Amino acid sequence: MEVVVVSGSVFKRCGCRDAVTGRLLGMQCPLLPEEGHGSWFFSVELPAGPNARRRRLRRGGFSTRESAEGALTRFIGEPGGASGITVRVWSERWLASRVAIRPETRRSYRELIRNYLVPHLGAEPLAEVRTADVQRMFNSIISEYELTGEVLSAATLQRIHAVTRAAFNAAIREGLISVTPTRGVELPQVRPVRAVVWSDERVAAWRRDGVRPAIAVWTTAQTAVFLRAIRAHRLYALFHLLVLTGLRRGEACGLRWTDFDPDAATLAVSRQVQRRGGCLVESAPKSNAGIRMVALDHTTITALRQHRHRQDQERRAAGSAWREGGWMFTYADGRPVAPDRLTRMFAGLVAGSGLPPVRLHDLRHGAACLALAAGGEVKNISTMLGHASIQITADTYTSVLPRTAHDAAERTATMLFDTGRKTRSPVRRYRHRHAGTATCR
Repeated sequence: MEVVVVSGSVFKRCGCRDAVTGRLLGMQCPLLPEEGHGSWFFSVELPAGPNARRRRLRRGGFSTRESAEGALTRFIGEPGGASGITVRVWSERWLASRVAIRPETRRSYRELIRNYLVPHLGAEPLAEVRTADVQRMFNSIISEYELTGEVLSAATLQRIHAVTRAAFNAAIREGLISVTPTRGVELPQVRPVRAVVWSDERVAAWRRDGVRPAIAVWTTAQTAVFLRAIRAHRLYALFHLLVLTGLRRGEACGLRWTDFDPDAATLAVSRQVQRRGGCLVESAPKSNAGIRMVALDHTTITALRQHRHRQDQERRAAGSAWREGGWMFTYADGRPVAPDRLTRMFAGLVAGSGLPPVRLHDLRHGAACLALAAGGEVKNISTMLGHASIQITADTYTSVLPRTAHDAAERTATMLFDTGRKTRSPVRRYRHRHAGTATCR
């Protein structure tokens, strides 16, 4: 996959890991010939240093070989400056320079740039873009979707704006422009979608008209019905774990038995498994807060122990075909369960249970609601879910179960007025103490 360019070279590699050994596949990944899989890098041999040894510099993250070759050419000193650089060229250069973002975030940025920014502003000189140009871009994006009848959420528009703003702010830091043209752009207001509970009225409307909320969670009774219905499933413990702890699907699929401490009743979450370009790869959780220790109840510990016993039986039955990796949740041959496969599996189980539909991710919402209903503190629930901020938990879930808010309101009123009945006011105490001692003037 290596092509020599001037005094350096460009090559392609990916971050896939062998699901059994965990080693990086790099340039040996069989999926590299596929378009969109992996990233392009350039390598340059620098003059020998003081120790007379050759030095090699590498830079990567480019989406195409052409962009890597262009970056290499610029690095080795092609004549010409940055004046006249287009938005397309700059956005690619800016994205390639981002080294502290996750692969999923990089792919998301690349898609937003390719699908929205480049078609509308890509050919424009970077230094000549004005706020009116960016506003016209968003107006055009909205109009195009309205003509096709498709829905473009306000949240997506906000993400497009965030990437555009970041790219232009980076251009300011590089001295290419002096003012960002994204300032003053008007966008539709983002209205967050809240999770709701499958009440009897909502269930009746769903059965009658097929109407279902965008995000819905089961009641405690409905959740219990589901767990009883799948009790014999070989991955019952996985769904039990999701219901009680609210792990993300990639986090659950990435668990190993070394993460489980039944004596301490804890589960260490430090990785997730995702599918990229047809390969299962390991990566860090969604945020730093995602690296956490989750407390387990006795029913979950029992379910995991039973699951481990069943897995040992499967290992013995598979014999030499078993792929040992220490994974907690696997297929019958020891390979880790893929998150997308888990989603399809869950959808089939829900359909067979007769319960109102929920998504696999809604079990995460449901775990938060169950914890709130049980009187759990928002801070502890935020830690359990791996939220980056307690505010995220409060904003997302405290409106799901109004009973919790009502109980808090009742406790506050009881505390206030019970205290008021037991304690005389300062004015009444003063009047009682000084009764008959006042003088007229």
